[in-house]
Amino acid sequence: MKLKSSTSGLVAISLLAAVLFTVSCKKENSQSTADKDAAAQLVVDAGTSEVVLESTFDDVFDNAAGIDETTAGEGLGIYGSTGSGIFSGQATGTEEPNTRCFTVTVTPRDKGVFPKTVVIDFGTGCMAREHLRKGKIITVYSGPLFIPGKSAVTTFDGYQIDSFKVEGKHTILNSTVSGSNQRSFTRTVENAKLTNVNNNFWRTWSGTRVMTQLEGNGTPMFPLDDVYQFTGSKKGGNANGRTWTATIIKPLKKAFICRWISEGTIEIRVNDTVGLIDFGNGTCDNAATVTVNGVSREITLH
Repeated sequence: MKLKSSTSGLVAISLLAAVLFTVSCKKENSQSTADKDAAAQLVVDAGTSEVVLESTFDDVFDNAAGIDETTAGEGLGIYGSTGSGIFSGQATGTEEPNTRCFTVTVTPRDKGVFPKTVVIDFGTGCMAREHLRKGKIITVYSGPLFIPGKSAVTTFDGYQIDSFKVEGKHTILNSTVSGSNQRSFTRTVENAKLTNVNNNFWRTWSGTRVMTQLEGNGTPMFPLDDVYQFTGSKKGGNANGRTWTATIIKPLKKAFICRWISEGTIEIRVNDTVGLIDFGNGTCDNAATVTVNGVSREITLH
């Protein structure tokens, strides 16, 4: 089953930037307005980059975790043979093999033979899941992801989504402890880089996030009762010479049946400047709160 993206409740980037900038300027302290604006802009840049990168690699996770027997001849994703396939749920129906604009190659096709390589090829241009994609996403499975200890490693060959080239390595490891009835998946991003097509701006990213299933463990092939939490941290940098860290302070919580992250906080830190995104107290809605310099503002997630 293709999971709903763990950050499908993404903050609208332009709104996030505006909020962080505005609330910083409203804070009355001894700093000059210019100093406050500059400090806020550091967090704006980092928060914007973090949102863009997280969204891009959640998309990669969805692809790798959702491969089922309709595509690969056997279930490779985290729900085994009951998944819904690659790029499922598109309104245009382009996920169907006879109508979709991309090709999927599985090598070897022999059932039960691993490692197995799955290549999604978008060619020179293909609209899939509301984005223009080019190039290839390549995932190598050591075994089915629903088996503890098995992994899926994704790399890219000329892959581009909209106006950005995507590089790096994304690994999903089923890190469920033997004998435990609580499934866990460790997601690691290494040397990730997004570069715009004009090569005049880029973002880098790396880190680890652990995804632990809190509810629904007793029905591993049935996703509708699943609730996951996310912990971990990431770090990144951009072409402006700025670096940041993004740390989950309170575990993020997301139910499979809810589009949004419903609980948890992420701290964005650039030097001594800190911004906090709070996703709420468990209610399934598209509201979150951004706080910078002690001043908060509610935002709408998209």
